[in-house]
Amino acid sequence: MSAFTIFLGLIVIVAFLLVVVIMVQNPKGGGLSSSFGGGGTQQMGGVKKTGDFLDKSTWFLAGALIILILASNLTINSGGATESKALDTEEAIETPTLPMPTTDGSTTDGSATE
Repeated sequence: MSAFTIFLGLIVIVAFLLVVVIMVQNPKGGGLSSSFGGGGTQQMGGVKKTGDFLDKSTWFLAGALIILILASNLTINSGGATESKALDTEEAIETPTLPMPTTDGSTTDGSATE
């Protein structure tokens, strides 16, 4: 299994977790924290902490996703460079040029056309 395949699997997992964490949040202060018992800001049971956890996990997952995408890009570039290395060297096969006919009936290489 290549490094790119591993990074791709991790990217899919992190992206799915990021979607779940974002969907649990409510932009107006509700979401998961309001379903545990109220809208007060001085809750002792961890309701305020739930919002903080969701906020921090969103930022952590977003950062992890960016890092994984950049790391997978590095594996693509290093893997692709070895495959196209033969095309960059002088040993590459040159395409032959064909003689072009001119207006006086001869070709560019000096032979006459019929």
